[in-house]
Amino acid sequence: MIYADFNGSSLLNPEVRDYLRTRLVDGPFANPNAIHCLGQQINAAIEKCRRTCAKSLGAQPAQIIFNSGSSEGISHVFFSILNCKSQKKKVIITSSIEHSAVVNAVNYYAEQGYQLETIPVDKNGVLQLDVFKQTIQKHQDNIALVSIMAANNETGVIQPYKDVAAICSAEKIPYFSDTTQFIGKEEFNFEESGIDYAVLSGHKVGALIGSGILLVKKPTQLRPFIFGGGQEKGFRGGTQNYIGIETLAIALKSFDENKSKLVNCKKNREAFEKKVKESFPNVIILGEKANRLASTSLISFPGIHGQGVQIELESEDIFVTTSSACSDNEPTTSKVLKAMGVQDDIGRGVVRISLCLGNDEKSYQEIFNALSHAYQKLGKIENF
Repeated sequence: MIYADFNGSSLLNPEVRDYLRTRLVDGPFANPNAIHCLGQQINAAIEKCRRTCAKSLGAQPAQIIFNSGSSEGISHVFFSILNCKSQKKKVIITSSIEHSAVVNAVNYYAEQGYQLETIPVDKNGVLQLDVFKQTIQKHQDNIALVSIMAANNETGVIQPYKDVAAICSAEKIPYFSDTTQFIGKEEFNFEESGIDYAVLSGHKVGALIGSGILLVKKPTQLRPFIFGGGQEKGFRGGTQNYIGIETLAIALKSFDENKSKLVNCKKNREAFEKKVKESFPNVIILGEKANRLASTSLISFPGIHGQGVQIELESEDIFVTTSSACSDNEPTTSKVLKAMGVQDDIGRGVVRISLCLGNDEKSYQEIFNALSHAYQKLGKIENF
């Protein structure tokens, strides 16, 4: 089996898997907020994990708030900044390629009276920074929040998040960046990024699903979103998912220790893409000219359904995904690709191949062989 949908959800990191085999048998298990020795032992382990995660992410331990994942973190940030009686500024700036978790949050607050400004991307899926600057100037004293992702989940295109952070910092505008697809796939340093709020989901980095982190530059500016019993210094209530938190620390530390593999990871991806294009000149690599995540390829053969290719690859035990929302015989081009100006004959044909840090030439060769077979077979059928 070759699992090539790490952008959707990572497999468990091998070190996490090995840890859980012992952890789930031997314990300890208790409420980390209890004053007895078992509770205090677990609580001490949580704080150790906080320090480990902070070190890996270039943050201070106090800036780490453990939660259930990015969707919760996004909602928490939006709630803290926008659902506030003292908030007088009424403009939210975002991009045209955000994840639905951000889009739905933005749309909710737009319904509450906020004005939405959406910054376009170019044909390679990169934020148009000049338009962003113009929009900042246009609404300079009325911007409540900027929300622009660090890397796109479909194309893998890395956005100029540091430039955005610098502009927001100069104008004293809160900047949230959805770093869900970036952390664990590229080097990230919260302090150096200039970002005010960032998020990660455990299942994207090889930790347990249902675990996550909200990074906050100035935690005192955060308002409780889940009240609970005052856990996480009152910023996030609810008994901590301490085993999930432990796996976060292991997964992030593992990435830190293996990030030198990123160079070879990118090299293998580029060699694979070159081979596909040489064999199938009509194939298009979406975002090809942009800086992308080292492990992500979004490719399309115009006229061939991506869903059909996905099914063909699955029959050979290779698991990929398409970036479009498909239902039966009505595949559609995703909003991200539409924002890039991608036509339907290309947008309907996309297949996303996202591997892990340890991808190798052998895996890419097997994917290439299966992909070639699928294109040759499906190319004989008039799809649309």
